[in-house]
Amino acid sequence: MELTYTKCSLTDLQQLRQISEQTFVTAFEKDNDPNDFKNYIENAFALEQIKEELLNPDSDFFFVYSNNEILGYFKLNVGVAQSDIKQDDSIELERIYVLVEHQGLGLGEVFLNHIKNVALKRKKKMLWLGVWEQNIRAIIFYERQGFRKFDTHPYFIGSDEQTDWLMCFHLSTL
Repeated sequence: MELTYTKCSLTDLQQLRQISEQTFVTAFEKDNDPNDFKNYIENAFALEQIKEELLNPDSDFFFVYSNNEILGYFKLNVGVAQSDIKQDDSIELERIYVLVEHQGLGLGEVFLNHIKNVALKRKKKMLWLGVWEQNIRAIIFYERQGFRKFDTHPYFIGSDEQTDWLMCFHLSTL
């Protein structure tokens, strides 16, 4: 399967919001308090919030296509847009979402290999991310891809404080 990666712009705002909400709800709604989850979705994926993120020069969203069909997207942050590290030689993978109908095809690994190459081209030394400590499937996936836990941070779904593992991949290993 040949994939193409296209940087998102404001013209993609509605579609980006829809995919964000759909994939997040599918993955996490069942594991969270309904009221907290509803409030989180309404804020995190509001059009104005996503528009603000799209306009941030230190953040980039990329749609991933196969035969003109969107399979998912990812979001990268550098500089002050990073949620924790904020070092010039690091890049944060804030989101990597594969639409449910395309999951189980190995696309996460393909996306991640592309992301590692993007980070290398941008002369970054470390790629890092946060993953919910209860998302064991994702943690195992990231560990298989060479990521290692280095810290934790709180992540709020509404008023529910959860813990994310911070995991990093040192690009010098490529």
